[in-house]
Amino acid sequence: MYGDKSCNSVFNTIRIPTPRFLSTNTSRVVSKLGDSAAEQLSSLCSKGHIKEAFGSFKSEIWSNPSLFSHLLQACIPRKSLSLGKQLHSLIITSGCSADKFVSNHLLNFYSKVGDLGAALTLFGHLPRRNIMSCNILINGYVQKGDLESAQKVFNEMPERNVATWNAMVTGLTQFQFNEEGLGLFSEMHEFGFLPDEFTLGSVLRGCAGLRALHVGRQVHAYVMKCRFEFNLVVGSSLAHMYMKSGGLEEGERVIKSLPIRNVVAWNTLIAGKAQNGHSEAVLDQYNIMKIAGFRPDKVTFVSVISSCSELATLGQGQQIHAEAIKAGASTVDAVISSLISMYSRCGCLEDSQKAFKESVGGDVVLRSSMISAYGFHGRVEEAIQLFEDMEQEELEANEVTFLSLLYACSHCGLKEKGIEFFHSMVEKYGLKPRLEHYTCVVDLLGRSGRLEEAESMIRSMPVKADAIIWKTLLSACKIHRNANIAKRISEEVIRQDPQDSASYVLLSNIHASARRWQDVSEVRKAMRDRKVKKEPGISWLEIKNQVHQFCIGDKSHPQSKELDMYLQELTSELKLHGYVPDTGSVLHDMDNEEKEYNLAHHSEKLAIAFALMNTPEGVPVRVMKNLRVCIDCHVAIKYISLIKNREIIVRDASRFHHFKNGKCSCGDYW
Repeated sequence: MYGDKSCNSVFNTIRIPTPRFLSTNTSRVVSKLGDSAAEQLSSLCSKGHIKEAFGSFKSEIWSNPSLFSHLLQACIPRKSLSLGKQLHSLIITSGCSADKFVSNHLLNFYSKVGDLGAALTLFGHLPRRNIMSCNILINGYVQKGDLESAQKVFNEMPERNVATWNAMVTGLTQFQFNEEGLGLFSEMHEFGFLPDEFTLGSVLRGCAGLRALHVGRQVHAYVMKCRFEFNLVVGSSLAHMYMKSGGLEEGERVIKSLPIRNVVAWNTLIAGKAQNGHSEAVLDQYNIMKIAGFRPDKVTFVSVISSCSELATLGQGQQIHAEAIKAGASTVDAVISSLISMYSRCGCLEDSQKAFKESVGGDVVLRSSMISAYGFHGRVEEAIQLFEDMEQEELEANEVTFLSLLYACSHCGLKEKGIEFFHSMVEKYGLKPRLEHYTCVVDLLGRSGRLEEAESMIRSMPVKADAIIWKTLLSACKIHRNANIAKRISEEVIRQDPQDSASYVLLSNIHASARRWQDVSEVRKAMRDRKVKKEPGISWLEIKNQVHQFCIGDKSHPQSKELDMYLQELTSELKLHGYVPDTGSVLHDMDNEEKEYNLAHHSEKLAIAFALMNTPEGVPVRVMKNLRVCIDCHVAIKYISLIKNREIIVRDASRFHHFKNGKCSCGDYW
């Protein structure tokens, strides 16, 4: 296998000189020649000119076979397996295959290019192994995800160095065996090995994975004791640990204490703010990073585009998309996936489709992102078709793919299809459902009226229920006006999240619909006693890169008076076309005129009216809302889209609604 010379290569034409014994002085001359040759050889190899390097320095290589290491190293980034095998043949022929230095470089080559079988065969035939040989093999196993074999090599080693411990700690934390990784770090310390920046970086990533803030702080103290607190690698890992574990301010302090920053440090800070929901601060840091002279990379763009997605700031997102194109990062799958999500959440499904179609290959992550986008916009047929295309192409769907499918089905009322996907996920694909998957199935069952079955699933599922899954069932109780089950379910919700106002409001509305006024009073009293305040409805939209925000009763907007007058005219026009305000949905003690005024000034109506006043005719209106759209607003917006001949796109807390020609994409199912 290793002596194959059949490949058409410059290597096959080389005449192998007869080895000769050198005097001490001659050896020194050759050594000097070797040093000079090594520099030139290394330069050629770094540019990828491997064959040219060998052809130009063949005599120096035969005199000093250790120079083969440069050629082998150059083959690794290019995954040149056939070229490496030819070099291996020449190494054997030259008689230096027993040299530990050259043998380890060969072993490293096979390991890094992914031919672990060849690496194992070579390892088994090595006449002289050392710690480095074992370390290379451990790294090869880790690269393949075979931690059991890596651990076996580790356990059998008669002696180890810091790199050995690093390989195992890194492998364990890389594959989320974080507790085992921290345990090994503790064992390393007990054996008297001093960690380096790579050890500490891996351990801190393990703490981040566990969100173990207390342990992370102990490691921080150890970092300071070892005087690594100003090291860029350790500092960035330390900041990441704090931010992932909820200590955003501590993480920021670590980054700010670094004497210098690199792109990794900036990315850590930006990603930390994004993960903690500080989307506006992400954009601020992104701009500061550019002003400081740092060039954003693909990691930066993923965080920043995701923040634009959360804020639904389309103009800002389009600008950053353009910057990603200029930086050459727009073809990276992770960036494309973020773009699909961003355009989708900003109401531009067509742009999501365009980003998806322009991607090369379309892996599982990209397909799942596109399925999610379709589901978010109520386009369940396209979502299912994309999944079926994946199956035909034998692309292995994952948990995220099925979550996106279940979400799409739950928001379009495809109960049977959704449950079919759930069973397929478990039985055909062997995937373990997460809490989010069960929540989608509960939503499907609850919306279809199977409330008891949905409750039974929650109580019997193998994962612990959270407030969200109970709230999902509580929403279904509202749809079917089942106050008895709602009361029982609300106890579960409030027990888990006693300060969530939405649960109290839902329960109050259910009791009010059933005219159980005493129960309504008790719910409101419980809110007062626990000092729970109802979350106000807020809607916002972006016009000319400026975000305008509205909430009911707010008179702070500069165009507030004009907006009030326009809404009066608009409401009158809607009534002429058949709109009747749903005053029954206003559960406050006020007369009908006050109720109508209250309904007319819901935040989404204010935002839509503002858009109609300030944008050209025919331009789609895009509005975002923090809560679900109420029934009255949903009806009114359908009328507005018909009368004003506008497409109105509203993103609420649950999904997108595309209003056009008096109809909504959700089919009145939300």
